[in-house]
Amino acid sequence: MALPTPPPMMWAQRSNLVFLTICLEDCKDPEINIEPEKLYFKGTGGTDKKDHEITINLYKEVDPDKSEKIIRDRNIEVTLKKKDADQGYWPQLTKEKAKHHWLKVDFNRWKDEESSGEEDEEMGGPGKNDYLSEIIQKMGGLEGAGDSKPNLDDLESDSDDDDLPCLE
Repeated sequence: MALPTPPPMMWAQRSNLVFLTICLEDCKDPEINIEPEKLYFKGTGGTDKKDHEITINLYKEVDPDKSEKIIRDRNIEVTLKKKDADQGYWPQLTKEKAKHHWLKVDFNRWKDEESSGEEDEEMGGPGKNDYLSEIIQKMGGLEGAGDSKPNLDDLESDSDDDDLPCLE
């Protein structure tokens, strides 16, 4: 029997949180244990219904009681609350400095330490503040968006707008 492999994962962080997404479809009844210095995952899923298992030695301590996990059809989202909110950003997710083939950066959620500010403290766990709604909010929201359409009559015609020749 084949040994369980680590599931593909993505991570991002804020000064007080670590977002971890376990990219495993249709994972039924996964076992997820969050300890102060470790995260353990075991589950069966994906298109080939393989067994996946991993223990991650976290870079620093987290608060298991304030951490959350949400199991979805396409993935599992875990929000780890850093034990000491003043510890700032971690240089990596794991204690080991090694590059892990199963771990990628979640660029949709990533924010640099320099750009962090008040809005980071307002960020909730998974599902509470998704990336798209954040962008829409920054653009002024969707109020009245369906009522006002841009007037395209003032645009000049371009030579690319001319009729194309037949292809016969």
